Amino acid sequence: MDRRTLLAVVLSVVVITIGFSIQSILFPPAEAPATVSDSDGYQVTQPVEQTTESQTDTSQTIPTATAIPARIGAVLPVPEDGIGNQERTYKDNLISVTFSPYGGSVVSYQLLDHLDGDSPVDMLFRGAEDQRAFTLHFGEYSAPAIDALFHFQQINGSTYEFYRDFYVVGQEGQPFRITKRFTFVPVEYLFQLDVILANSANAQIPLNFNGAAYTVGFVPQIGPMFEKLDQRTEFRRYLTFDEGKKSTPRVGNNDVQVIEDRISWAAIAGKYFAVIALTDNRDLTTVFGQQDREGLPVGSQLSITRPVIQASSVEDSYQFYVGPKASAALNRSDDPDENAWGRQDLELRNVQETRALFGWLDNILKWMLKYIVMVVPNYGIAIIILTMIVKLALWPLTRKSYESNARMQAVQPKMQEIKEKYKDDTAKQNEAMAKLYKEEKVNPLGGCLPMLAQFPFFLAMYGLFSNHFDLRGAVFIPGWISDLSVPDIVVAFGSFTIPLLGWTALRGLPFIFVATQLLSSKLMQTATPGQSSGQMKMMQYGMPLMFFFILYNVPSGLLVYWIFSNLLTSAQQYYYNKMKKKTPPPPPPTTRKKRS
Repeated sequence: MDRRTLLAVVLSVVVITIGFSIQSILFPPAEAPATVSDSDGYQVTQPVEQTTESQTDTSQTIPTATAIPARIGAVLPVPEDGIGNQERTYKDNLISVTFSPYGGSVVSYQLLDHLDGDSPVDMLFRGAEDQRAFTLHFGEYSAPAIDALFHFQQINGSTYEFYRDFYVVGQEGQPFRITKRFTFVPVEYLFQLDVILANSANAQIPLNFNGAAYTVGFVPQIGPMFEKLDQRTEFRRYLTFDEGKKSTPRVGNNDVQVIEDRISWAAIAGKYFAVIALTDNRDLTTVFGQQDREGLPVGSQLSITRPVIQASSVEDSYQFYVGPKASAALNRSDDPDENAWGRQDLELRNVQETRALFGWLDNILKWMLKYIVMVVPNYGIAIIILTMIVKLALWPLTRKSYESNARMQAVQPKMQEIKEKYKDDTAKQNEAMAKLYKEEKVNPLGGCLPMLAQFPFFLAMYGLFSNHFDLRGAVFIPGWISDLSVPDIVVAFGSFTIPLLGWTALRGLPFIFVATQLLSSKLMQTATPGQSSGQMKMMQYGMPLMFFFILYNVPSGLLVYWIFSNLLTSAQQYYYNKMKKKTPPPPPPTTRKKRS
């Protein structure tokens, strides 16, 4: 290697650094806004209720609520005896949903086909008993959740209904009923929540809190479990989508984002799973926020507020997607013949991560990997095959690189003469070098093309292995590389973290990567004589060591790709070196002067 190769490597490092920086700018860490608090007019008070056990499909007794003094204008449940306080569970082949009778809310939402350790992924990362999902709030998002006990009835095998009568203090003669009806379809991650309000008198439903009637809220952090949101192994993003345009609202510490525009859907998205609310361009207010409470996981909040109801009864329907960010599941909502709800053109696939840099290449590689796995059902082997395909695609550039290196070596004596002749005059030396390159028809950067051409693939592969759902939990070598979407682990350090480096485990693939990089560098050094020993040592040892630290915590699938890419490059270089000894390259063409 000479200055050309050094320049190529430096440019490569710059490309990687800029690529990672741009990704961190495009997908910044989520910030935590304030915990919402009660405000006048929103408090839902509840007298002490006597509860009795009732027959149910699952059994877990929940403590009864504590009484709060009532005041004029507060909304109270109509006192009743004998309301059961048992949790109920709906279960099909895809999901298991556990309901609390308090507010008819959800306390567990498990995805049975996807594991979090040894248990199914729970989309409710709960930290406290009062953190429940699909709650109702009288008024705006800042109001507390309705915590009264609700009656339960099972309409059929997939429809669960919760209801309770309420009244406004000072209007005791006009009670109204709230019914929450959950309807599931066994083959869908999409379910429907109907909120039904009906006044016993022929009068407008008495819910008007600053223009808002009620809010449907999702308060807990979405699952699966995590130790921290480090934006690499796990993150949370807020998304809205309408008319083909995706937006990513920023939610800062102690803040919320209120979206009053009509939108198609809103979502809280993690790395592999998402909760999506289909607002269907209705006159609703969407609110994003985070609840930051000491000792509890930060709660990602998604709320939908309905304006005042100008009628004595109303039935509002909301649909939610709670499930994986897998293309097959998300794309079902685009074809009415494919989904049980008859929905179309929702474009829920936009909840997936998109890359501004080389996103098109990411999609091509994802498509290729999908079909390779159909033939070879091991993602690690599929990555190796994909690496071979990429190397074949780059072979024309690689061959030109070898030819360019050969021509550059042929003019090395002339270059050394110029360096000696103009060693004290850099300007004349550069001018003479440029003239020599032109006369000999050589390009000093010609050998850099394959190295630079690999970096779009590197960035696309990084995005692929970091966010492609099908790679989650994909095993290459059981007991070692058990998940290609995360770094491999040889020895975990437990709670210990190496200072400065931030390492929490000893990994094997980064060391194998360094070994293959050293092998490749050694062969290229042999192929490129004439550089100083300092340059040789820097390129041979310094660059692989630097990449070792850069790539230590990247997904193992990316390192599998780069390791085998290095091995293939080394094999190509070895073959070229061997052939060059048998058949020396012809001298570079020279420019003939035209006769006058």
